[in-house]
Amino acid sequence: MFSESPDGSNRRYRERTHRQFGRTSRGEVANDICLLAHFGSAYLGSRTYLGSRICKPTLPEGEGARRPRVTERRVALCLTVLNEADNLAALFASVEAQTRRPDEIVVVDGGSTDGTVEVARAWQARGLPITLLLRPGANISAGRNAAIREAGAPLIAVTDAGVRLEPGWLSALTRPFDEPDPPEVVAGFFRSDPRTTFEAALGATTLPNVAEIRPERFYPSSRSVAFTRGAWERVGGYPEWLDYCEDLLFDFALEDAGCRRSWAPEAVVHFRPRPSARAFFRQYYRYARGDGKADLWRKRHAIRYATYLGLPLGLLAARRWPWLLGPLALAVAVYVRRPCLRLRPALGGMSWPDRLAALAWVPALRLIGDVAKMAGHPVGLWWRLRHRELIPPGHPRR
Repeated sequence: MFSESPDGSNRRYRERTHRQFGRTSRGEVANDICLLAHFGSAYLGSRTYLGSRICKPTLPEGEGARRPRVTERRVALCLTVLNEADNLAALFASVEAQTRRPDEIVVVDGGSTDGTVEVARAWQARGLPITLLLRPGANISAGRNAAIREAGAPLIAVTDAGVRLEPGWLSALTRPFDEPDPPEVVAGFFRSDPRTTFEAALGATTLPNVAEIRPERFYPSSRSVAFTRGAWERVGGYPEWLDYCEDLLFDFALEDAGCRRSWAPEAVVHFRPRPSARAFFRQYYRYARGDGKADLWRKRHAIRYATYLGLPLGLLAARRWPWLLGPLALAVAVYVRRPCLRLRPALGGMSWPDRLAALAWVPALRLIGDVAKMAGHPVGLWWRLRHRELIPPGHPRR
């Protein structure tokens, strides 16, 4: 017979089905067996075979509407880590709490020195299906590619250390693959998980709300994305010559290859923003350096340089024509309006001093982020000029 699931859901469903429909014929008995096979396979994450036929049970009327479909295809969760000992336990705890757990988890360590490997092995011993690969010196792209190559599942879900997954994240992220016309890529979403007033302001300044997303123009972050192995193979994996913005270039390659993308806003991960202005500057400096290396967003960077070049000229002109201060102030207000609107729901739980501090951080963080981008972008361009032999010809650009 079929084994019971740990939470007893198979038994409860069988008992409910028997109360509702009875067992008065061989056909109904066979249907009950098929139902058990169906839900056992959803729990195990693999197809259940009866003899040489795949059992396709008939669900009671309305059952499909009450119970979200869970893909029966095997799913591998892949990630790469470096010195994430303080964050990895929270990630694995949220993986353990998934309503649809991954069939395998492949973790690539890039040379951690803080006990990250020991944390991963401890969770491996607790029963999570973790395969741990040690790849000292591997960058993010190389680590992800190594994890995906090691995995055996046809569906790949990717996330990062330092995040916390919603319990239904993997189920929501993989459900579109069971649609009649399935996509090859599914974009999940991510939300700020702040611990301090500064982090709340930073999350509001840098991250969109779900209502702001236009799915057709949204490129998924690799902290919340799933794709087929075939799509990954078609574009040659993540670009290992690029250390930052690698997931964006991977998205562009998938789009250019004609891979159809689906949007799963309920597949949510929570991640903590950088804890300090210095860490935020370093993060955005590296992002912009990656833009320069990959020759991305030329127009955006040019507009930013022109704006900050024109601002002091405008202030000088305002000394002679004071009315210019009005348009300048309006431009600044427009620039910080959206982050302030995002921050507003969090202000209700803050003291007045914290509210004022959070609002004051918004324009300061805008400035810090812009300066970091303007500093990092030319460094990336210079690297690109000096390492042309490392850059694949015809790589995706935007």
